[in-house]
Amino acid sequence: MSLFLDTLRERVLFFDGGMGTQVQARELTADDFGGKRWEGCIDYLSLTRPDVVEDIHSAYFEAGADVVETNSFQAARIRLEEWGLADRTIELNRAAASIARRAADRFAKADGRPRFVAGSMGPSGFLPSSEDADLGQKTLRDLVPSFAEQAQGLIEGGADVLILETCQDILEMKAQIIAAREAMQRVGRKVPLQASITLDPTGRMLLGTDFRGALATLEAMAVDIVGLNCSTGPDLMRDAIRYLCENASMPIHCIPNAGLPINDGGRTLYPMQPEPMAETLLEFVDVMGVNIVGGCCGTTPAHIRAVVKAIGVRRPKSRPGRSQWFASSGMTAVALQQDPRPLLIGERLNTQGSRRIKRIALEGKLEDMIPVARDQVDGGAHVLDVCMALTERTDELEMMAALVKKLSLSVEAPLCIDSTEAPVIEAALQSCPGSAIVNSINLENGRERIDAVMPHVMKYGASVIALTIDEVGMAKTAERKLEVARRIHDICTQEYHLPPERLIF
Repeated sequence: MSLFLDTLRERVLFFDGGMGTQVQARELTADDFGGKRWEGCIDYLSLTRPDVVEDIHSAYFEAGADVVETNSFQAARIRLEEWGLADRTIELNRAAASIARRAADRFAKADGRPRFVAGSMGPSGFLPSSEDADLGQKTLRDLVPSFAEQAQGLIEGGADVLILETCQDILEMKAQIIAAREAMQRVGRKVPLQASITLDPTGRMLLGTDFRGALATLEAMAVDIVGLNCSTGPDLMRDAIRYLCENASMPIHCIPNAGLPINDGGRTLYPMQPEPMAETLLEFVDVMGVNIVGGCCGTTPAHIRAVVKAIGVRRPKSRPGRSQWFASSGMTAVALQQDPRPLLIGERLNTQGSRRIKRIALEGKLEDMIPVARDQVDGGAHVLDVCMALTERTDELEMMAALVKKLSLSVEAPLCIDSTEAPVIEAALQSCPGSAIVNSINLENGRERIDAVMPHVMKYGASVIALTIDEVGMAKTAERKLEVARRIHDICTQEYHLPPERLIF
């Protein structure tokens, strides 16, 4: 059981405000950061000036916050390498969580009200979905170990929840989720996962993912809380927050900046004052049903004090919850149950069924497949089947991973990953920022295929197609089809805990 989640069910919770804003206000010198080399590395203050960090946490608790975020936003190994601090990743994150834990316990002891610590995990600085030579040079597999170390330190230091925040590439957030779960297994302690995406004023993430696609992916990845932070003020988050509140099955948070940042002679300013921010967040809680509110860049204890005063002690508003499950691409989401039916899967990106695609694949000109993909979407396909198996080539895995990456940023349709090889399926899912469909599983060789594929389906948040084939052969009567389907259904839903709506016969 999680006291954090239990409390969240009972009342709206208040997060703290910006950490960087408060550090800058204290006008620290290079000596505070441990020397000129580390000046500006705010995360390092958890080791060099823990008193400053704890003082900031205390100021937010005094303002009425229930939760403070650890001073670890950029403390993943991949970011600490830039400061020569990579080997201190676990130590630094453990210290950050311990400082916040100490402040939280002190305030909880004083008045008996529980206080919580959110382990902050920010972006890596890379965009694994991108084909940009610099930004996209790190893959999901590259990022997982870096984030896992960070999560391990935060959990060991006493974090009650991990907040994966300011995400601009949904594939990177999938890496954070996987890494966090690896860390929990390593430490032997499970904490909730809070996933926080960042949208521009048009309602999309940096690489084009809209909030519908982001929610579909995060629902499939089974996080505990989802929401928005950073980038804009709450006023520009209204449409996205409304959609999340109307469609998400889990609690929703809103942790905005103090307005859209403006440049004032080289200085970044945040114009929204505490009272207007509090009024908007009150609307989000009272009308839409947001469960957690707080502040990001530019917010201060004064902002949190105003938000706490405006909202007060309040039970969460009931919401309708998820209407159904979706598949998603790197751009948007598609309902698995179409109205009117059926869900249409375009089959032309398949080397086993298209001479044109086979020729393009043999020539290695994957970019020539993009127009084929777009033509299928224009023709009404909801999902695109992708198969790169060739007897003439042995690099199916590499081609599949590369094509999935290209398609994810080029077409809106989600992908159906089609391969007889489980490693190829995994490589494709590691390149796919959305929630894909895997084609397919069966019982032809007993449980062999299911047990090879289902761990990847669950780890990367996919749906799966099942064929009614068992050890006897293809089921040909209604009775036999139902018999095989029931066996597959029970294994997938009871043993692997796949939601039954994401199992497609």
